[in-house]
Amino acid sequence: MCKGLAALPHSCLERAKEIKIKLGILLQKPDSAVDLVIPYNEKQEKPAKTQKPSLDEALQWQDSLDKLLQNSYGLATFKSFLKSEFSEENLEFWIACEDYKKIKSPAKMAEKAKEIYEEFIQSEAPKEVNIDYFTKDITMKNLVEPSLSSFDVAQKRIHALMEKDSLPRFVRSEFYQELVK
Repeated sequence: MCKGLAALPHSCLERAKEIKIKLGILLQKPDSAVDLVIPYNEKQEKPAKTQKPSLDEALQWQDSLDKLLQNSYGLATFKSFLKSEFSEENLEFWIACEDYKKIKSPAKMAEKAKEIYEEFIQSEAPKEVNIDYFTKDITMKNLVEPSLSSFDVAQKRIHALMEKDSLPRFVRSEFYQELVK
């Protein structure tokens, strides 16, 4: 949150959040959010061909963030929802960490580790994720000699945060409710 916003009354902040969410939804879905979803494809940025999940599959997402993240349609729907709330940085960090784990070259690993750190971890990063000092400190120490597990602690914290906070909001959202109708 912006430092200047902290001085505003709580009711104003709550109302601003409601407006932000409604505007985000309007910007994201002219008719149906589910029909506009562009699935995430690890190999390329082009949309993947994918089918809507079965009702049983979609219902499993309520209780399992991992099942949601493993399904390309679910991942894309979840990402669209988070974008509508202007809170996609946690998911983007999680995806960046998953991509990072696939790197084989130590030179490319060091380069990607620096990019992830600068985009998501360092103070005042453009998409700074909300991790505690202890986690940030461990991650910074792990980056002295980058390895496939350099971001594991931070990624687990962000996963837990999405599971506790983002997933329940997603399940209550129009994005998900429309999908399971």
